[in-house]
Amino acid sequence: MSNTATDSEKNSASRFNNRELSWLAFNNRVLDEAFNPAHPLLERLNFLVISAANLDEFYMVRIGGLHAQIYNQVDALSDDGLTPEQQLEKIHTKTARMLERQQKCWQEIRKELEENKIYVCRTSELTKGDTAWLHEFFQMMVLPLLTPIAVDPAHPFPLIPNKGVALVLEMEEQATGEIMRHLIPIPTSVERFVYLRNKDESSEKQRFIQLERIILLFVEEIIPGFTLKSSGVFRVVRNTELEFDDRAEDLLRTYEHAVKKRRMGQVIRLGIHTDTSERLRAFLREQVHVEEKYIHIVKGFNGLSDLRELVNCGRDDLRFKPYVPRQSERISDFQGDMFAAISKKDLIIHHPYESFDAVVHFLRQAAKDPDVMAIKQTLYRTSANSPIVQALIEAATAGKAVTVMVELKARFDEEANISISRALESAGAQVVYGFTDLKTHAKLSMVVRREKTGLKSYVHIGTGNYHPQTAKIYTDLSFFTTDAAIGRDTAALFNYMTGYAEPKAMEKLGFAPLTMRKKIYELIDVEMANAKAGRNACIWAKLNSLVDPDMVDKLYEASSAGVEITLVIRGICCLKPNIPGLSERITVRSIIGRFLEHSRILCFGNGEMLPNPDAKVFITSGDWMQRNLDRRIEVMTPVENPTVHAQILNQIMVACLKDNLQSWEMDSDGGYRRLKPEGSDEPFSAHQYFMKNPSLSGRGSAILEGSKPPDIKLKEF
Repeated sequence: MSNTATDSEKNSASRFNNRELSWLAFNNRVLDEAFNPAHPLLERLNFLVISAANLDEFYMVRIGGLHAQIYNQVDALSDDGLTPEQQLEKIHTKTARMLERQQKCWQEIRKELEENKIYVCRTSELTKGDTAWLHEFFQMMVLPLLTPIAVDPAHPFPLIPNKGVALVLEMEEQATGEIMRHLIPIPTSVERFVYLRNKDESSEKQRFIQLERIILLFVEEIIPGFTLKSSGVFRVVRNTELEFDDRAEDLLRTYEHAVKKRRMGQVIRLGIHTDTSERLRAFLREQVHVEEKYIHIVKGFNGLSDLRELVNCGRDDLRFKPYVPRQSERISDFQGDMFAAISKKDLIIHHPYESFDAVVHFLRQAAKDPDVMAIKQTLYRTSANSPIVQALIEAATAGKAVTVMVELKARFDEEANISISRALESAGAQVVYGFTDLKTHAKLSMVVRREKTGLKSYVHIGTGNYHPQTAKIYTDLSFFTTDAAIGRDTAALFNYMTGYAEPKAMEKLGFAPLTMRKKIYELIDVEMANAKAGRNACIWAKLNSLVDPDMVDKLYEASSAGVEITLVIRGICCLKPNIPGLSERITVRSIIGRFLEHSRILCFGNGEMLPNPDAKVFITSGDWMQRNLDRRIEVMTPVENPTVHAQILNQIMVACLKDNLQSWEMDSDGGYRRLKPEGSDEPFSAHQYFMKNPSLSGRGSAILEGSKPPDIKLKEF
């Protein structure tokens, strides 16, 4: 697209960034953090691991989906006008470069690990003592788990599970000289990096060796009577898109069957280590039935996501300094009584800077409180042995009316959610699986309590999942309120999810798929009307992804009408900013840092520039993607309490826009440049700011009610 958009270009496919390439650009920003010397060494390694795991999932889902379109002869174009074949061609070019960068990064980090006395040993570097210790380890901890498989006409090539690693071997039978090929799947029950014990206890060295190297060292004990001639390591990534019959009467059993089939999905990437002989490579190509373009010759470590084991090697001096989330001072003022604290006024908890314990305690208190009559809860993702689930089970066991909307279609958490559902049902909770054609992605919890004035609803609405572990690294917002209108709306939304009873009207909440898109459009229309009337017009939005083409066009329309728009989009962004005549008033930024930006915030100036006390502010569970707006249950909540409003707008959003240490800005062609302090600018990290400064709405008696938020000066941009 040219520097100034023509009328034809305003309606052409070139006005959009490609979704898949935009995601790859995001993952490159993650990978850049692995090269960032400002981070501790093992944190850099962790960013490398994250980028590798992200890329695995991209192949499993996105490339798998494109491949399925081609197989099924679906000729639909992407929003930016590309066929599935054209997208795959561009993707393969980008991913090939990314895979090379990942391996280069690993080699650099490996050298620095050695400088810090952490070694990943090769077989040639082992001492006799090492070999003796490894032989004992192998006999006791590895050999019983191994199953060598001969591949010949009588023994077909076995199933290697998704993300499975295996050895392929060429073995010569000592008695006959016959060459046979064997496979040895690498067991996942043993860590892939085995810690080599040092006899010298005073040594500061940490030495590791890969499990596959140990197996090769003693392979002739695994397959006696044969001599190893050549070997290789390979890894498969499979298409994991689930297929299920949406007409099935028992959705739970349908998903149990579909999840089992996922393990057998078509191979979508075959990684073969570069040391593998050409004969064995040809053998794998033939047996795995994968197209040449999906084969990657790995010049380095095969399966970089497994390096997470080294991240957790115990060297805290090479990690970020531990951060302990703050407890909400407002809740402490009420001696931990959540109901009393929320009744006082609306409250927001900013994770991970403030502890997720408040959300857990909210449900635990509800389970124990004899005056609590009912609990309604959505569950999309949660942790193993979840305290949230335990609290719901306790409440149901105590005879309270507990209704849980469990989403079985939460990708890669289906098995966990099936298990959770059965445990809740066994305790007496009413478990509902919702719509077959809509994912329930809204994060809602409602506690109905008997009080002197009658029944009172306490509502929690979040931007993130009910997951205590991810709440330590995801930036999210937990909003607690006793607002009666929000309580009625939440009850109506639960009735919609459990009984398909479509609400006739909502007092305050917007929700997808029925009203949220319309509500957002109306808010944008108000800003456009303000601009046309000569008033200030401004929109700030913080999201994970912006993909929906109609929403992109709506923002283009608003920019052309004179609305100043600033977007903080962590990942995919299909909008192109700064194009005269189309998006010259739109700025797009992305924050990549210690924590994963996950909160979704919408702010509308309402006739004044942002920030201002009369602005319309919302939090939401959904991004601006077709799936969130049209094919999911999502919720959009207004923030009206002055302190909570000021915290989100003046504190959280301003800090994100002021950040110049972990932010990137998109150019008009979809590329990104890293921001850095310029001139008189002071270095500013949003994450560091929130780690050091208490959030406004949770301060309690520490500050006077109605006091101003901490002053963060936002530079004009």
